[in-house]
Amino acid sequence: MLILAATPIGNLADASPRLVEHLTGSHFIAAEDTRTLFKLAQALGIKINARTFSLHDHNERERLEQLVEVAREHDLLVVSDAGMPTVSDPGFNLVRACAEAGVEVTIVPGPSAVLSALAVSGLPTDRFFFEGFLPPRSAARRQRIAELAAIPGTLVFFESPRRLAETLEDLH
Repeated sequence: MLILAATPIGNLADASPRLVEHLTGSHFIAAEDTRTLFKLAQALGIKINARTFSLHDHNERERLEQLVEVAREHDLLVVSDAGMPTVSDPGFNLVRACAEAGVEVTIVPGPSAVLSALAVSGLPTDRFFFEGFLPPRSAARRQRIAELAAIPGTLVFFESPRRLAETLEDLH
């Protein structure tokens, strides 16, 4: 089975008891950055006794076959550095490959930056569209913003702190 588990987004108290249970009990864990995984475990006061695999944007496709095989035989826990795997983080290709291979996929729910931002925005929440990250270059970003302008509902974006001012100017 493939298990996606949400990790805290800045507040360690957001780590669910189920997340802690899975981190301590898993024999196989794929993490966006294994160093971040071990820092999280240390901060939670737990020990990870699993075989770990890095799973990030630069190696996900190469790791698919190996990780699908692990998930066929054992439970494989997948975590990202913060928030939910697959949501603007690695894991989507692995979920798709597992589904195609008949491997069950489940979730340990938890923090979501998308829903948290939407909930506190004061904007309508009945219809929303999550874009993820806009293109890094201004011309492409402005073009994508123009395409998104026709969507009837609240738009939610992720953005790098380095590009935030430029993106806000383009949105304006």
